[in-house]
Amino acid sequence: MPTPYLFLIIAVVAETIGTSALQASHQFTRLLPSALVVVAYGVSFYFLGRTLAFMPVGIVYAIWSGLGIVLIAAIGYVVFGQTLDLPAILGLGLIIIGILVIHLFSKTAGH
Repeated sequence: MPTPYLFLIIAVVAETIGTSALQASHQFTRLLPSALVVVAYGVSFYFLGRTLAFMPVGIVYAIWSGLGIVLIAAIGYVVFGQTLDLPAILGLGLIIIGILVIHLFSKTAGH
């Protein structure tokens, strides 16, 4: 796996952990999840920044935020019992399709 994609995957996973901890922190009233939010977002932004040495910011941000949205929606459903209706599922599917289009067909994605 090329280095920029490894950096980007680490950034997405860290962002997903941070956002999940944000939900678990109960509006920053619980210390450990609150600390995890800060650390995970720090790791995410560090690797997001490292990715920018290889790929354009718009492409990096589209992939990072898109994958983060889909993963957080899945975690919200599985872990936190949040529901997803048909329009939400269709919208998430469109996000995945958009990421695939960027990755598979865009010459600016830095393959």
